[in-house]
Amino acid sequence: MATVLIVDDDPALRDGLAETVSDLGHRPVLAASGEEALTRLEGGDVNAVLLDLRMQGLLDGMAVLARIRARPQPPPVTVLTAFASPANTIEAMRLGAYDHLTKPVGRSDLAAALDGMLQRARPDPVPEDRPRSSGLVGSSEAMRRVQKAIGLVADSPATVLIGGETGTGKEVVARALHAFSGRRQQPFVPVNCAAIPPHLLETELFGHVRGGFPGATVDRVGAFGRAAGGTLFLDEVGDMGAAMQAKILRVIQDRTVAPLGGIPARIDVRLVAATHHDLPALVAEGRFRADLYYRLAVVPILLPPLRERLADIVPLAEHFLAAFGKRLSAGAAAKLLAYPWPGNIRELRNVVERAAFLGRGGMVGPDEIDLPGSTTVAADEEDASTDLPGAVTRLERRMIERALVAEAGNRTRAARRLGIQRQLLYAKIERYGLGGNDPELSGKVTEHVAKPDGEDRE
Repeated sequence: MATVLIVDDDPALRDGLAETVSDLGHRPVLAASGEEALTRLEGGDVNAVLLDLRMQGLLDGMAVLARIRARPQPPPVTVLTAFASPANTIEAMRLGAYDHLTKPVGRSDLAAALDGMLQRARPDPVPEDRPRSSGLVGSSEAMRRVQKAIGLVADSPATVLIGGETGTGKEVVARALHAFSGRRQQPFVPVNCAAIPPHLLETELFGHVRGGFPGATVDRVGAFGRAAGGTLFLDEVGDMGAAMQAKILRVIQDRTVAPLGGIPARIDVRLVAATHHDLPALVAEGRFRADLYYRLAVVPILLPPLRERLADIVPLAEHFLAAFGKRLSAGAAAKLLAYPWPGNIRELRNVVERAAFLGRGGMVGPDEIDLPGSTTVAADEEDASTDLPGAVTRLERRMIERALVAEAGNRTRAARRLGIQRQLLYAKIERYGLGGNDPELSGKVTEHVAKPDGEDRE
């Protein structure tokens, strides 16, 4: 039996977690504030901590997490929040949280977190101030996995390879890795390897000395030199030629850079690379060096396409519109959600900004969303007399209905399709009364998923 400290300023949530922890065979210890939790830890018999992120009092959850992890032998901590954001997800993982879960937390997820925490502990990070915003927008399950990965490796010197289709935001992830690292006060230098002619890429990366080649009249510091102490982001690394691949491999292996016509010098640079190509396929075809691929993909992060992140489309659109002081109508949101977005986030931003520039009112309607092959949303899909929260509620209900029908009532697959946690989908199904009278929903839901969380199988 392990002792689990539950820290939450909401008595009902605190008691509910305690009941589940007891049912799982552990002893719960309760704290109503961060200060009380730190006092309770002085006893030294706590094996794991469940920590609410937003609490009243002098210390919020992030401050408590930092103080716990700064202790000589800290217990593992899982952060719980109903207000997950990219920034607090990354920061919690960077500070050493075992996991970062969104409320409501299902029994199976809580059991998995406790089992994992009691089996291993994370190394202590050095607490430092970090940016409040990551530049990332999105709370879908796919993006939360990306955010957690960023938090886990931000302070590591490991080379990161970011994969994903064009327009998915690979440079945004690279900048977040830099912003949450200990190198954030040093330069972040991006280089697009596909945009620079091959005969100029070498001098762009490594620099040259005066007289190093005909026409070199002055010394030039390359990107590796400009990124000294910071992060060098090599975008579209899959488009490098064979000769440049060999040179980059040598830099990674030796940690030295030689400008053209100069002598080698040691470098201190964190390398992050990105590509929209399938590098393993290029390796198999002999178009990319296998040894360089393994050197770059120490920590691979794969960005999902926007069509697999339905839960992020409307928040992204609202984020882009906020810069223009405009809002998104329910009809416009429905139109955005029905489009497959082959150009991903870059295409979404262009469409939304075009609507903001050309629209005259403060609300962007469906007629102002210009998409290839799209048609105007029917009038009954948008009620101009309803405020945005009410319209979003109706849209959310329709999306859940469609997802349940598309997945034959299987809630696990429907939640994955919607980009939300299964327990949150259960709560919304109950809230909207879905599946009760509709045989297409209720019969199939009962057939496929009327099981306890721990027995849910696909």
